[in-house]
Amino acid sequence: MANGGRRTKGAVSARLERVKELFPEVVAGEAIDWERLKKELGYEEQDEVYGFTWPGKAGAKQLAETPAIGALRPDRAASKRWETTNNWYIEGDNLEALKLLRASHEGSVQMIYIDPPYNTGKAFTYKDNWRKRKRAASHIEQEEARVHAGWLNMMYPRLWVAKALLAETGAIFISIDDTEQANLKKMCDEIFGERNFVATFIWQRAFSPVNMNKFASRNHDFILCYAKNIDRLAWYGLPRDSEANGRYANPDNDPRGPWMSGDLSVGPPIPEKIYDIVTPGGRVVSPPSGYCWRVTKERFAELAADNRIWFGKDGNGVPRLKRFLREVKPTMTPLTIWTHDEVSHSQEAKKELKELFDGMAVMDYPKPVKLIQRMVALTTKDDDVILDFFSGSATTAHAVMQQNAEDGGQRSFIMVQLPERMVKTSAAYQAGFRTICDIGRERICRAGEKIIRETGKIDLDIGFKVFQIERKSKQPAR
Repeated sequence: MANGGRRTKGAVSARLERVKELFPEVVAGEAIDWERLKKELGYEEQDEVYGFTWPGKAGAKQLAETPAIGALRPDRAASKRWETTNNWYIEGDNLEALKLLRASHEGSVQMIYIDPPYNTGKAFTYKDNWRKRKRAASHIEQEEARVHAGWLNMMYPRLWVAKALLAETGAIFISIDDTEQANLKKMCDEIFGERNFVATFIWQRAFSPVNMNKFASRNHDFILCYAKNIDRLAWYGLPRDSEANGRYANPDNDPRGPWMSGDLSVGPPIPEKIYDIVTPGGRVVSPPSGYCWRVTKERFAELAADNRIWFGKDGNGVPRLKRFLREVKPTMTPLTIWTHDEVSHSQEAKKELKELFDGMAVMDYPKPVKLIQRMVALTTKDDDVILDFFSGSATTAHAVMQQNAEDGGQRSFIMVQLPERMVKTSAAYQAGFRTICDIGRERICRAGEKIIRETGKIDLDIGFKVFQIERKSKQPAR
């Protein structure tokens, strides 16, 4: 039996070596990736399904469902205007904070903005308890898991819980770069629902080329936007600016005021909308080939009688439809490209933060106030609540206060930030700021006072209640 066993093992080993020779692409180290071999042989245990997965996903889902283990402890000494403010500043792990907020804010947050760490391949500050699934994997798969899985497992439970906090009319905006944009889109499609995707906005964060980059000088970031419920999303648009209104004029002194003209032709052609028009100067005009007029002949006659058709200054031009400024809606639909002259850029963001701190550079990569203020204006008003659980230097709080000062809103904010230690050699540390939270709270104080000085809005809520996350004390044994 012993000799027979050795012969059997030898035969198996020889066959395995033969498999490796025939299918070298399934070899992972010294082992064979049997799942890949099945695919190479055309063997499928079940029909393939569309999905997005990564090592540790199941654990990340489980982590999202586990209850909070801490509590919010008020810190009045670090707060400002505790008795009158509606704003919160929470110091601690943001996943725990999100779970704790469900008790007081589930379904009541109108807008969330986050600027999470962009995956740079470095270790994450947020270290949740998840484990990679053990299996044979190729070197390429292991590298992909190392680069992406940790980031995805950090983000998944936080977004899952954040969704529960959003109001049915609310929206979430997430800043991201190329490294994880594709994965974030897939993950958000799963968590918020693909149909609730609003848009990917492109922010021009820089305008000067970096010639040392080999292939392309990247000067943009992405901002993904999802609704809690696309059918109920509150979306207020952007205020009309002077440039948009400046396109309207009144060359014929129409008593209805300024107007601009639009093309009267449209495609594809519809027979009942194809007819000749005689201009006041006597010229006969037909719609271009492959097109028709936007309106029927009868409707055109009504518009012409109401002086809503423009034939040019000489009365012989191609007819165009007049659209009056007084009749357009007071807001504009935002384009998906947000240029630096509209919402500022990263250098300006550094400058405005530096000015707040008397010329000291306290943070490296803040976002511009105008950028976040645009999102606040698009989706919130009155006393809506805005949440940022990667608060950083608290730009979002600054943007909320600024928008309230400009439109009279009474919005409140909730900032959440892990108290990461500042580098001892940094200027911020030397100035007494020991953690990012120290900088965030001070930024809110300084920004609020500055807004009041500049606007005279003394009733503006520039305070905040500070809460520390602490573990619940264990119950004594009975």
